[in-house]
Amino acid sequence: MILQALTEYFHRKDDLPKQGWIRRSADYSIVLDESGECIAIATLGTVNNGKTSPQEMLLPAIGKQALKHTNSGNDANFLWDNASFIFGRGNKGDQKLSAFLMTLQRWSQGLDDAGITAVRRFCTTIQQEPGVASQLFRKFQVEDDFEKRDPVIVFRLVSDIEGVHARETVRATYENLLIAASGDAVRRGNCLVTGAIDTPIASNETVIKGVRNAQPSGANIISFNKRSFESYGKAGRKGENAPVSLGASFAYTTALNHLLRKDSLQRIQVGDASTVFWAEKQDAFESIFGEIFKDDPDVNAPAVQALLNAVHSGQWGDSDENMRFHVLGLAPNDARISIRFYHCVTLRELGQRIAQHFEDLSLARGPHDPQYPSLFRLLAAVAVQNKADNIPPNLGGAIVDAIFAGVNVPYPSLWLNAAVGRCRAEQNVNYLRAAAIKACLNRQIRHTRLSSPHLFPEQEFSPMLDHANKKPAYRMGRLFAVLERIQEESAGGPGKLNATIRDRFYGAASSSPATVFPMLLKLKNHHVSKLDEKGRRILYRAFGDNRPDDYIGQITSHVAEIPLHLKLSDQGLFALGYYHQRQDFFTKKTDAINNTPTEGTQE
Repeated sequence: MILQALTEYFHRKDDLPKQGWIRRSADYSIVLDESGECIAIATLGTVNNGKTSPQEMLLPAIGKQALKHTNSGNDANFLWDNASFIFGRGNKGDQKLSAFLMTLQRWSQGLDDAGITAVRRFCTTIQQEPGVASQLFRKFQVEDDFEKRDPVIVFRLVSDIEGVHARETVRATYENLLIAASGDAVRRGNCLVTGAIDTPIASNETVIKGVRNAQPSGANIISFNKRSFESYGKAGRKGENAPVSLGASFAYTTALNHLLRKDSLQRIQVGDASTVFWAEKQDAFESIFGEIFKDDPDVNAPAVQALLNAVHSGQWGDSDENMRFHVLGLAPNDARISIRFYHCVTLRELGQRIAQHFEDLSLARGPHDPQYPSLFRLLAAVAVQNKADNIPPNLGGAIVDAIFAGVNVPYPSLWLNAAVGRCRAEQNVNYLRAAAIKACLNRQIRHTRLSSPHLFPEQEFSPMLDHANKKPAYRMGRLFAVLERIQEESAGGPGKLNATIRDRFYGAASSSPATVFPMLLKLKNHHVSKLDEKGRRILYRAFGDNRPDDYIGQITSHVAEIPLHLKLSDQGLFALGYYHQRQDFFTKKTDAINNTPTEGTQE
């Protein structure tokens, strides 16, 4: 289904190169007169801040060498190539130049064209008089660049605007030869993508480029690199183990390379998964979709808000809510590109699933916390030292897979484990970690309720403090926040202490409460005794017009005994209870002391 969808996308995109052509960047154009004399070696592209960006153009693609060369030195391109093939430079230079001339002869059979003749004469001169190349480099001041790299070069007649490869007679002859070559293909079979019967089969898949951390020269989705992977009786018969027609192979690889290109608006990076997306027909949502997951609040927030408005109102503007939308995640593997995830749903379903994702993350927050946190920030928050390099490699892809798979599909347990682990390791429950924990717990609740409604009547967690939640772990987290708040006020308010009980005891309190809380409750009595009148009034208002001991009694009234140990999911409950209670303290209230609003945030 993936290859079929990509093939359909290729056929609806008029700007994609057709079979036998490839969109490549060219660095230089050798300008010739009709006698084959070099008039100029012209730089192609544009210059920005002193750096030249090569010009992208459609070039003939006669084989895999259009994307990368082998080490044979025999796989030249037609009417364009690297300087080593055109000027016979470097390792196997003579062999490469001979291959270029042979390729030129083969793909211009019977063609009487001034451009072809000029290119042939030029290359023959280079072959017969090796010193000419160096003279041209010096004359046109490209010697330094050609020494540093192997640039891509095309040819143009001085009287033409476009290259020789784009001349009308050259194009027609080349495309006719392509048709003849495919018709003479040795291997024929039934195409698994299009269903075509007795059609020429591609022996090798065109390489896919642009997947992060894959081979820089490109990799394959369909690849058989060991005899044990091949079908019986088809050992070494490339293309017949997974038969795909020449046309379909070109179509889906071209479409995928187009989606993966560097400046693509239909590509996002999610952890190790290079994710591309497209609609079954041209639609503005194809470019908007990527903005939803960007780590840029100025772009991300409006895009998410527009999507949520469309979901809630059912008004999708010019978009068709029943249009099918494809999301494909690709990741590097040792031998090939692996499919991390693939989803094909209607635009309405996709919008609902993304909306549910942000609903699951919704949490009381401070003024500087993002309303719609990006996936990158969520991943970095659960990584060691908040560094992108320390994000678990498969986590991002697994989260996105869960988002698009359905509103009741659990998030990966690794996400909850990582969030809880970082809270313990850093003794800090911040907004992003608490949001991740809440999202994971709510997804698991919905999933379990759906599969076993009679066994799991539990309600989902709300964004704000839930006074009615009687879970011991949640209550212990709330209690820990209350004890910390009392300690802070006994010292004159938040920020007065170098370290609170959170900095010293959070890890133990969240995993083995019974070993810590008896001591903390005794310590609380000492802190209460140090409160001045102002501190007592602040706590009275913070605790809902209750004295500290009364408020603690309300929290612990449903806890029969302090738990000895908390399992991982309960440690998540502890963290969420702590975060909810802390945010409730700093929610805007009327100060009973001076009758002015007070507001704060917990970082």
